[in-house]
Amino acid sequence: MTKSIQQLRERRGAAAKEARDLLEAHPAGQWGPEQQSKFDALEGEITSLEQQISNFQRMIDRDAEDKQTDIERESIARNARDLAELDPRRIFDTWVRQGERAVTPAQWDHIRNTMSTTTGSEGGYTVSVEVAKRIIDAMKDYGGMREVAEVFRTQKGNDMQWPTSDGTAEVGELVAQNATATDLDVSFGVTTLSVYKYGSKVVAVPLELLQDSEVDIESFIRNRLAQRIGRITNLHFTVGSGVAQPKGAVTGATVGKVGATGTATSAGYDDFVDLEHSLDPAYRRMAGVRWMMHDNSLKAARKLKDTAGRPIWMPSYDAGIQSSYPDTLLGYPITINQDLATMAANAKSVLFGAFSYGYKIRDVMDVTVFRFSDSAYVKKGQIGFLAWMRCGGTVVDPQSIKYFQNSAT
Repeated sequence: MTKSIQQLRERRGAAAKEARDLLEAHPAGQWGPEQQSKFDALEGEITSLEQQISNFQRMIDRDAEDKQTDIERESIARNARDLAELDPRRIFDTWVRQGERAVTPAQWDHIRNTMSTTTGSEGGYTVSVEVAKRIIDAMKDYGGMREVAEVFRTQKGNDMQWPTSDGTAEVGELVAQNATATDLDVSFGVTTLSVYKYGSKVVAVPLELLQDSEVDIESFIRNRLAQRIGRITNLHFTVGSGVAQPKGAVTGATVGKVGATGTATSAGYDDFVDLEHSLDPAYRRMAGVRWMMHDNSLKAARKLKDTAGRPIWMPSYDAGIQSSYPDTLLGYPITINQDLATMAANAKSVLFGAFSYGYKIRDVMDVTVFRFSDSAYVKKGQIGFLAWMRCGGTVVDPQSIKYFQNSAT
């Protein structure tokens, strides 16, 4: 086709030159019907040749566009394949099903580039940020502390000194004209926020599940690991002693109300009102103030009435597309935490406070999952998986969270 269009262009050029030569060879006085007829013929030929050239050019352009479209389409498809190959969930799924040898060098590089550290020792997979986030997000379902506390991440796990300062008792002064202001130094304290190593225990998965491509094995492994670590960490974030483990919210909170004799296994309307008002108004105005209790305690609270006989519990409802209202107790939302004690003698069974302000959870970035394919598992037709995670938590302001304690008798 290129040769044909070139021949047409050459022929058009020759016809145009012949027409020009005809004009130059016959001045106005020598131009007659014969010359005009020949010129018209040449002009018609030029027009015809130009049309043919235009048609050929459109065909060439169309072919070029089709080829470019094919190239672009292939490029898009290739980029999509590349992105799919580097998708963190796909990499994790490949590693889970087939082991580290099935993960390509490019995929390992991608893992390293999306982590604060390189991959762990042989057999380990320091999961990418996206997969780690999915594991940590899933842990919110097991207890409630991650849902209400402030959670942040650090690159390393060294002890962190968290500065604290309680200014609720500090007041200014009225100063007379030309008088000197009084000194009142701000009192600061320090709370150590350490991290601890948590393991999921080994999850043994049958080979059949790993080999069945229709099974969402990535979600199965991720959720099971998150469930196990989520339960143990939430227990410690709730009632941990603070000695060689996180300090729990109950352990670090201050007393708000101790029930009167006869409330060993219950709490009354007045108890909840007193607990609410034991929290300084400066904290009650903060975002995220709420109740926290065991589901059995909530069941009892739902039956309570105020002095006018109205329930103090209000059920959740959807206000529309843009907002919804959660369950509330005396106007504050409720978080269920099954690691809180049920109502019993001397039990600290209900918490009320500004959790996001007063309780901090610290995660060290990398979550490491190990895959075991040794004879101890293979002879049972299984592959083992174990996750390690480093995190910690503590109460940084004891006055921001109050507890209700049931009476001894």
